Amino acid sequence: MEDEKIKVRSTESGQNIEVLVLSKHPDHIQVLLGEGADSIRCKLLPTPNGRAYAGSVMGREIVYERSRQEVAADLARVQQDWHSRRR
Repeated sequence: MEDEKIKVRSTESGQNIEVLVLSKHPDHIQVLLGEGADSIRCKLLPTPNGRAYAGSVMGREIVYERSRQEVAADLARVQQDWHSRRR
């Protein structure tokens, strides 16, 4: 299985950062920033308006700019693909 990576944006610098997805659910996304001993885990939670996911790493906010509905649809599509391959 291939590792999933997503791009998040640092709100402070506006820089886009590619992170590794550890787990993905409509109610939260667990990501890993960095590599090796210097890596840091972060839990991204849906924003109150549901248009993005946000989390904090070492006091800095990061944002994944996809809505909760888009993430749920992505997960449903992946699950459907997985089931069709098993047949």
